[in-house]
Amino acid sequence: MDSRLVTTKPSLSRSRGAVSNPTNRFERVSLERDTDWDPAEDPAPGTQFLSDCSQTIITHNDSPDIPFNAGINPYRGCEHGCSYCYARIAHEFLGFSAGLDFETKIMVKEDAPALLRKELAAKQWQPQLLAMSGVTDCYQPVERRLKLTRRCLEVLAEFRNPVCIITKNHLVTRDLDLLQELAWHKAVEVHLSINSLDADLARRLEPRASSPRHRLAAIEALAKAGIPVGVLVAPIIPALNDHEVARVLAAAAKAGAQWAGMEILRLPLTVAPVFQEWLARHEPLKQEKVLNRIRSIRGGKLNDPRFGERMRGQGIFADQIRQLFEVARRQAGLAADSPALSTASFRRPPGNQLELELPKAEGI
Repeated sequence: MDSRLVTTKPSLSRSRGAVSNPTNRFERVSLERDTDWDPAEDPAPGTQFLSDCSQTIITHNDSPDIPFNAGINPYRGCEHGCSYCYARIAHEFLGFSAGLDFETKIMVKEDAPALLRKELAAKQWQPQLLAMSGVTDCYQPVERRLKLTRRCLEVLAEFRNPVCIITKNHLVTRDLDLLQELAWHKAVEVHLSINSLDADLARRLEPRASSPRHRLAAIEALAKAGIPVGVLVAPIIPALNDHEVARVLAAAAKAGAQWAGMEILRLPLTVAPVFQEWLARHEPLKQEKVLNRIRSIRGGKLNDPRFGERMRGQGIFADQIRQLFEVARRQAGLAADSPALSTASFRRPPGNQLELELPKAEGI
């Protein structure tokens, strides 16, 4: 892959989710800091934005556990830095680590809007739901400057192709105009991910995502604008934030959410050591209890990759979490599913098959 360094910016170690860079499982050689490393003198690395030269933008999956078959990811890696993020393992395919690299080396798909236009205009494209994003957050902080997600939404609105947005960032409200246009054609829904109302826990667990208060404000703004919006309580981490499920659902319903979904924490491959290091640093007194509860719902391990089980978990604690969620969801008056979106208004505007590429993103 031909990538080039685009820009960097300084960072403070307290605003990162990962503690270190675990060895890439595909590499035989790794670099480690000296044992006498002092984080006060040598903070976590600054963020690097690298140009991603992908030739396609729509990715497909055939997983029976995922409710969509196609998605768009304008970015790879995510500066939100959530220590538990399952997408961390994808960074290893790029030669990076699932740890600090994932949140400090962000791949930017500058051609994403042009590629999306080209692929939607192709005769072989069958109109269907697209997820933004199936991997990393399409509204992570750099989106404020680069506006790749907004430019992709402009293309989706032009073609009237339905899109499902999943985000932790209040920045989604910036694009109300495009979301309203898509909503008119029953072609958009937004899921705000909130798993805690504890501002301190959220800051440590998801260091560069919007605060819970701002995510609730985003739900309120979207609902008032007529945008279908729901809450995703994910991940529910047993013995850490599971006691907050009812409070989160009640607050989201009060803000205007229409439906609610949930996911129990899963720790695939090299995500597990990243999260374990986070626990050791931020929740040392709860570390063993949290890990033991996770093992109890994952067949004695920290992860169960089997289809049908990886999103749900098993055993008494997994059942208790699901029951707690269902009771709280009904009490809050939230639907179990989001409204069905439609492809009926899809169109291919004249001339798009021969459309020239959009200009490169500015200000990188």
